[in-house]
Amino acid sequence: MFNVFNKAKLQKDDLKGIAKLMYQDVFNDSWDKENLTKRNLDFTIESVRYIDMYTKRLMGTEFGTELLSKHFDNLVLRIGAYVGEVIKSNVNQDYHWYKSDSVENYSPNLNELHSVNKTQSVLYSKKKDKVILPLSIVSKLLKGNCQYSNLLTYVEEMIKQNS
Repeated sequence: MFNVFNKAKLQKDDLKGIAKLMYQDVFNDSWDKENLTKRNLDFTIESVRYIDMYTKRLMGTEFGTELLSKHFDNLVLRIGAYVGEVIKSNVNQDYHWYKSDSVENYSPNLNELHSVNKTQSVLYSKKKDKVILPLSIVSKLLKGNCQYSNLLTYVEEMIKQNS
């Protein structure tokens, strides 16, 4: 009966501001300045196409691979936060950003969290006791070992599964 009072606390982690950096803090590259704009990156499902083009450029150009090698964690955080915010705004559920280790302590039966870096943030629904891992998926995609061919497919699937 008293276990309710001993339940671990969730630690929120607001990544909306980091997601906005996708268009607020753009590299000095003409493609980036032209395409990674507030108008194009409006947090709609369709806007993820620009993120997919960007990730392809990161993985397929000399400039991009150099950026990835120098700023991998930062790029994963920004891209993952953006993708997560798109999912979050389209599922209309109680998903919020939390630190992954606090979610694991709060709900230890979430097997998906065992593969996540303990410092990463995840989208978690208390009502459904479900987690969505956009940062982990972005990291796998940029490393070339992701089950999704692009982020748009991932976003559409997560929205469908969680709506």
